[in-house]
Amino acid sequence: MAMVPNRSYGDIAKKILYLFLALIFIGAFLSLYNSPFEKIDEVSLNTLVSEVKENKVKSLEIVGEQTINIELQDGVKQKTRKELSQPLPELLTSFGIKPEQLGNIDIKVKNDNGLGYWLSALLPFLIPIIVIGVFLWIMMRQVQGTNNRAMMFGQSKARETNPKDKKRKVTFKDVAGVLEAKEELKEVVDFLKNPKKFQNLGARVPKGALLVGPPGTGKTLLARAIAGEANVPFYHISGSEFVEMFVGVGASRVRDLFKTAKKTAPSIVFVDEIDAVGRQRGTGLGGSHDEREQTLNQILVEMDGFDNETNVIIIAATNRPDVLDPALLRPGRFDRRIVLDMPDYKDREQILLVHAKNKPLAKDVNLKELAQRTPGFSGADLSNLLNEAAILAARLNKKEVNLNDCLQSIEKVLLGPERKSSLLNKKEKEITAYHEAGHALVANQLPNADPVKKVSIISRGRAAGYTLKLPIEDKHMHTRSEFLEDIAVMLAGHATEREVFKELTTGATNDLEQATKLARRLVMSFGMSDAMGPRTFGEREEMVFLGKEIAEQRDYSEKTAQLIDKEIDRIIKEGYHRALGIIRDKRKILNRIAEELLKKETLEQKDFEALVKD
Repeated sequence: MAMVPNRSYGDIAKKILYLFLALIFIGAFLSLYNSPFEKIDEVSLNTLVSEVKENKVKSLEIVGEQTINIELQDGVKQKTRKELSQPLPELLTSFGIKPEQLGNIDIKVKNDNGLGYWLSALLPFLIPIIVIGVFLWIMMRQVQGTNNRAMMFGQSKARETNPKDKKRKVTFKDVAGVLEAKEELKEVVDFLKNPKKFQNLGARVPKGALLVGPPGTGKTLLARAIAGEANVPFYHISGSEFVEMFVGVGASRVRDLFKTAKKTAPSIVFVDEIDAVGRQRGTGLGGSHDEREQTLNQILVEMDGFDNETNVIIIAATNRPDVLDPALLRPGRFDRRIVLDMPDYKDREQILLVHAKNKPLAKDVNLKELAQRTPGFSGADLSNLLNEAAILAARLNKKEVNLNDCLQSIEKVLLGPERKSSLLNKKEKEITAYHEAGHALVANQLPNADPVKKVSIISRGRAAGYTLKLPIEDKHMHTRSEFLEDIAVMLAGHATEREVFKELTTGATNDLEQATKLARRLVMSFGMSDAMGPRTFGEREEMVFLGKEIAEQRDYSEKTAQLIDKEIDRIIKEGYHRALGIIRDKRKILNRIAEELLKKETLEQKDFEALVKD
């Protein structure tokens, strides 16, 4: 599964430039070799003859057939040239120098036929040839690389994690929470480690496991932990990486991926977001020759081709199991469906412990308290929470992350960052204070509503103010009374504005939307309406490629639709009047809360409960 590197024209230009500079450096070095730093004067033969007659010459060095290097008694160096055919002794004798005078001179002969001589002679001709040759070689390499990429277009793009890579190794210890999921997957790990124990009893290989859960619950991390526990190669690929514009490429990549996994068996293949290629077929979109459907067919065929001795496990992850093709989910393909829910209180505490290992926390940071204040947070949300807290502490030049940093990070993750530049005028600030005081007061007075943790009129995200309500414990089931009281709390801000200011603003827009949606779900989805009875209304249709809810098919008459609207209106009006009644009865407390908000801008749970109690 080697990938051909993608060389751009900028990389080619850089390589040519480096090569050209290297050749210039070599040429400069050789020129220094032939022309040393020491400057040597060139003299005539007459000067050499006179210096020999005056006994000034210490030694003569004949280089090649023409050059004569001269060294005088005082260390001065000179050089001269002679004719090719005439030897030096004969030349000097012809100028009247006696043999006795030559006997006092050290005469050496040096043949100039070494590597430096040949390089200095041939390099001026070789450099242009080398440059042109290297340029042609790079161009041919590019053409060959393009052909190779075209041939490897159908190969898999899966990333392999080697079990020997300890830095990237993940085990079950690194995955906090999800105890049931880890227990279920331990069988997969045991099979990868000791398959014969199962095969001797006639047990069939679990070919695939499907991890199902909301985003951020740790599906990818858990898959890596399986490979780390089993100490086997891990191939990671996204479902969208199979699909290309050209039909047949995805199927080819599936074949190549399974072929590679079988060669390195035992191994694990992890397909993230498998719903990108595993959506239900036969929808009429794309036809029978659609690239996505061919890719899915190839996955199904490859999984059927596994025999009992093929030690390869396929793990897939999705947060949309309802759109998957039934052929993927049948026994013999994805045998196990493992559900990863949002972490509960204990799981959140363990996840915070894992992510807090490399962060210096102050003594006032209580992870149990943070876990209690973060219901509904996924593992990714909790990691982001501590990361935001560390960023805030670093921005304030702190050496430790304290509790206040963590609490501010919770609100940032939930609502967005503070908008300090968004300043409200005096009237808007007063309306916001009464609006949030209404939410908090009604929530405090209703028995089934979640307790108020914080009330603030500091802008965060798109909200001018906010009331933070958190449940005492995690809830998996909700009652009708809780929903009706939640609707009353949502409408409390709207009711407060009308009661106090005799006017309405756009500040309650989001509250009205959420209340209407909840009331509609009570009637149409939860069957909690006495007038409509215990049944659901409407069937949702989804576009296969878009994955969005685009229509709702009615399975009820127009008369029933009118009754549904009437029932929704009744629920909303009852919630509104319930909130309005509390606001009128507790008007003095409402005024007190609003006044404190105008002074302090923020009220924590203790301060708020003290105001209400007094």
